[in-house]
Amino acid sequence: MRRRDFISLLGGAAAWPLPARAQQRPHVLGLLASQPLPSVQRLGRKLRDYGYVEGENLRLEVRFAQGNDDRYQTLAAELVDLPVDLIVTHGTPAAVAAKHATTTIPIVMGAIADPVSAGIVPNLAHPGGNITGFATQNVDLEGKRLELLKELVPQLSHVAVLGNVNNPVLASMLQKIRSAAEAMRVSVGMIEVHSTVEIDGALDKLRREQPDGVLVAADLLLLSKRTEITTALGSSKLPAVYPFREYASVGGLAVHGANLSVLFERAAGYVDKILKGAKPSDLPVQLATQFELIINLITAAHIGLTIPPTLIARADEVIE
Repeated sequence: MRRRDFISLLGGAAAWPLPARAQQRPHVLGLLASQPLPSVQRLGRKLRDYGYVEGENLRLEVRFAQGNDDRYQTLAAELVDLPVDLIVTHGTPAAVAAKHATTTIPIVMGAIADPVSAGIVPNLAHPGGNITGFATQNVDLEGKRLELLKELVPQLSHVAVLGNVNNPVLASMLQKIRSAAEAMRVSVGMIEVHSTVEIDGALDKLRREQPDGVLVAADLLLLSKRTEITTALGSSKLPAVYPFREYASVGGLAVHGANLSVLFERAAGYVDKILKGAKPSDLPVQLATQFELIINLITAAHIGLTIPPTLIARADEVIE
């Protein structure tokens, strides 16, 4: 996606500064992400509340990997070479690439699973260096998602995890899942992918193996193929729990995760502070505090699953 196309989604000005404003140098903000998701777009909208307007005092440079994690390093280097005044990232691979690309340009992680286990910051309270941001708690939530799957499928005895092995936090996620599974006496199998081209094969393997349920790991490479994933699992009648709300809108059975739109709005506040002189090292990495549970009753009916009324009552959103 071109920068101007993304800006139009943010509701920003489409034109460059008028000649009368040419003397004012706008802040140059880099965005490094997988896709122009609605949650990411909330960043630009919230920045307007802080007084930053594209085409006036703000210039956005967006770089989207489009599900290709190998591109992050090159895209991060492009932003550094421009240069930008600050980089906002989405996801672990993007944050890792930005960290490797610069030790001087401030980096705000708009949403990331666990920056400590990924080696991006030494701790949350004192991130040090040029990086701070917001954590989704997705590693800890993987155990909660397994508990949700058990509620959906009481007879659950074997679960398959669909995960991207190139994601640095997958090992930590699997550790949480296996710990929770052991307590539930549920066995765990891993369906690995290294890139988007392997997803179709992984989905075929799930169809053949027919586990009792599936956990789709929190990973933006997988999210870039969300329609293919939800369609295949629905066709195979496999109950699945997902980490991001975008899966529910394309037929995912159940979603439990942090509200990423809220996190990116909070990230806009950090961007404002840093552009006004604050140091990233003085801003603690904050944890998500708002989470959402979404149940898709249309998909439940399609795969022949009855959702417990108590679970429906707890849901923040029910798709009927």
